[in-house]
Amino acid sequence: MKILIAEDEPLASERLIRLLGACVDDFTVFAQTDSISETVSFLKENNKPDLLLLDIQLADGKSFSILEQTKTDIPVIFTTAYDEYALKAFKFHSVDYLLKPIQQSELKAAIEKFKRTKDTSTNNSVDIHLLKATIDKLGKKYKQRFVAKAGNKLVFLESSEAALFYADGKTVYVIAKGDGKKLLLDATLDELEHLLDPLLFFRISRKFIVAASAITEVKGTVSNMEVKLSVNTGMELSVSRERAAQFKQWLDQ
Repeated sequence: MKILIAEDEPLASERLIRLLGACVDDFTVFAQTDSISETVSFLKENNKPDLLLLDIQLADGKSFSILEQTKTDIPVIFTTAYDEYALKAFKFHSVDYLLKPIQQSELKAAIEKFKRTKDTSTNNSVDIHLLKATIDKLGKKYKQRFVAKAGNKLVFLESSEAALFYADGKTVYVIAKGDGKKLLLDATLDELEHLLDPLLFFRISRKFIVAASAITEVKGTVSNMEVKLSVNTGMELSVSRERAAQFKQWLDQ
């Protein structure tokens, strides 16, 4: 099985190859590309691979443009950081859509689905117009800054400057990286979980959402895991047992 991987993050591409090696016996990485232009050129100038693994968001645009420009009928598995609910709208228009961070079991299931359908009359081609329209509608831009309260003042905080979001009863606070200042937010943790980039933030329990860039140490076992941050929060940041395995996978993306 010859696979073309289009992914603009080298670490993500390397991890994808490792996952393929763990769940597929007979594959070859036919090519690795990191942009729409490079992928289009490769597909026009070379023999067809058996399968495309495309990150939806590449450096020079969304990868459905590759399919528009090449008019290819090669089966596609999309990898994406888009919300999983948006993906359901596409389920019947490609082999599969895998939400980052990709799980080995999900990749294996997608490959097995591809193998089952490649020799049948099932149409695996992608409805590009539906894909483009739905991604444009549902593809989210994650929150870049917050308006928070400090006493009787309103202050602005960039999402990249947040170390921790936490709930104290029904009240939600954010702690800034630099000075450890605690600011009041008008939002719930459930709302924040959908507003924040899942590659950069993780909800470790019902009470806490931590920023990857603020984590300095993770201690303990899966059943008793504690997170240390670069700022002193004065709280014990424990990872809930049901989130521990996913948290470890998130750290390793």
